[in-house]
Amino acid sequence: MFFSIIIPLYNRPGEIDELLASLCEQTNQQFEVIIVEDGSTVSSETVVEKYRDKLTITYIEKDNSGPGLSRNTGAGKAIHDYLIFFDSDCIIPSNYITHVSQILVEKYTDAYGGPDAALPTFTTVQKAINYSMTSFFTTGGIRGGKKSMGQFHPRSFNLGVSKKAFNAVGGFGNMRFGEDIDFILRLLDNGFQTALIPDAYVWHKRRSTFKQFFKQVHNSGIARINLHLAHPGSLRAVHALPALFVLGMSLIVILSLFHPVLLFIPVTYSMMVFLDSLMMHRSVKVAFYSIGAAWTQLTGYGTGFLSATWKRLILKRADFKAFEKKFYD
Repeated sequence: MFFSIIIPLYNRPGEIDELLASLCEQTNQQFEVIIVEDGSTVSSETVVEKYRDKLTITYIEKDNSGPGLSRNTGAGKAIHDYLIFFDSDCIIPSNYITHVSQILVEKYTDAYGGPDAALPTFTTVQKAINYSMTSFFTTGGIRGGKKSMGQFHPRSFNLGVSKKAFNAVGGFGNMRFGEDIDFILRLLDNGFQTALIPDAYVWHKRRSTFKQFFKQVHNSGIARINLHLAHPGSLRAVHALPALFVLGMSLIVILSLFHPVLLFIPVTYSMMVFLDSLMMHRSVKVAFYSIGAAWTQLTGYGTGFLSATWKRLILKRADFKAFEKKFYD
């Protein structure tokens, strides 16, 4: 199989350099690369030129519109029948294309997604955020962790889809946040199949600071309600868990003024995260930072979910975003 790899890019020349270098190391080179510079103020064109004689590259510059519509631009230039989307902060293992090609030949699917992992060379914050986004203790291990072939919802940092399916649903919509989930839900509504390929993982740097991470997941919480309104029936109990966490922990803090023993609950939760991360990373520092990442994720997503529930479901207000300029973070 031949693939068209599409990467939306915004002010990240260092990241795209690492990603392209990893694509040069692929054991299967049956792909083209399409880079869509989405109105960047810091161009990556010079970096891309370094790889002209190593990879088949198309470089496109356009006005800023966000990653979803930039992916559509790239897909419009693709020459192959199967598209792969990566985020610019990913590094691709050398056997990725080989493995995906073999799986699709053996058991074809209209769209697939893969997990993410952290390299030992990642920073402490990157490892902690990666832990938070994949851990059972933050719902990360619940969402997308199963090997079911029917209703898996791939995320756009590591997503493959046939051009036929992509074109059939009109590509990504104009949502700035949650656009990948919206895209997958439309695929499923139109009868296309998705699958998780567990070994098609990428090393995801998750460039965020904790402040940026909070804004990102806060927007994700808002997007979940927007998605519920756009796709009735798509909301699941697991999506509300961070909101319940926020409400529960807030109540515990208030009641602890009268019953200090209740603080044992958040302390116990933090210790569980610490020990789980410690077993995974063998680093006290990463385990300690994982506590901060877990609380940041749950409170960020939870408050976004609660805010959107109040504004959109109760007050019936129009679509809104809290941190609209953070859609690449």
